[in-house]
Amino acid sequence: MSFSIYPVSETTLADAVAIWNCVVEDGVAFPQEAPLTLDEGRTFFAAQSFTGVCVDDASGRVLGMYILHPNNVGRCGHICNASYAVARDARGQGVGECLVRDCIARGKALGFGVLQFNAVVATNHVALSLYKKLGFTQLGVIPKGFHMDDGHYEDIIPHYIEL
Repeated sequence: MSFSIYPVSETTLADAVAIWNCVVEDGVAFPQEAPLTLDEGRTFFAAQSFTGVCVDDASGRVLGMYILHPNNVGRCGHICNASYAVARDARGQGVGECLVRDCIARGKALGFGVLQFNAVVATNHVALSLYKKLGFTQLGVIPKGFHMDDGHYEDIIPHYIEL
């Protein structure tokens, strides 16, 4: 399978919102608690430094998406942050790696010097393995930093990579 990354557009917006909402509704990775409407998604995605969709080259189907934006302002404005979402039935096929690799390149092209993840949930073993493979550095553990959908708390593990 081969993939391409494109900026989100009106043509891919509904798919991007649906994929984002699946992760929100799972309640185990994103801090957001409410799904986005199409209009909220349009506004939210447009406010990012970049919102990209991963498309299967053969079928044209949107398989995943990511957002990239500054992690902070001013003296810390060179640090960016990102979130990734992959369609449930496309997981385990390399979509996440394609998204992260594109995000690293895009962040560098946009002038960011560091990509930082503030809240990688400790139970998200797929993400943790991918970030290790791609050379991210773990910054420690924040005990009980993520409130899971079922009510209990999990640790979060911030990560970074220099771009």
